[in-house]
This record gives sequence, C-alpha cells and structure tokens, in this order.
Amino acid sequence: MKEKRFEDAMRELEDIVKRLESGDLPLEESLKIFEDGVALSRYCFNKLEEAEKRVSILVKDEGGIKREPFEHEAAEGVKED
Repeated sequence: MKEKRFEDAMRELEDIVKRLESGDLPLEESLKIFEDGVALSRYCFNKLEEAEKRVSILVKDEGGIKREPFEHEAAEGVKED
C-alpha cells in the first residue's frame, strides 16, 4: 500500500464498511473489498502506533519543564469527559 494520510485511509475504511454492510455486493467483490479493508485497518493501526511513540508529556521539573515519553500507564489516572 502506498503512503497516504491517516484520515484518508480512515475514510476509505469507513466507505468499505458501509458497502459491506449494505449487503448488495456479489461475493467476489465483497471478498476483494474486505481484503482491502483489512489492509487499510493494519495501515491505520500502524500509523496510530507510530503517533503514540512520538507523543510526549510535558512534566513540571525543578528547573522548569521537561519532556517524558508517553506511557499508557501514566495516562490511566487521567479521566476523559
């Protein structure tokens, strides 16, 4: 799969899901776009993993502010609205 924007890949994946959910496709075409969807899903997952590795947290330090790598455990205490 050629390099594409994450958002574009997600839109394509959503379109594939809608087409498959419609139930109007012949079996062979359904299998083909299902395979495309699996590839897009893997691509998006890998992009999200890459982004997670790049995220850092700003932590107040004695001398000011320092950056620390984001770790999932560090965010567990943070509540989402």
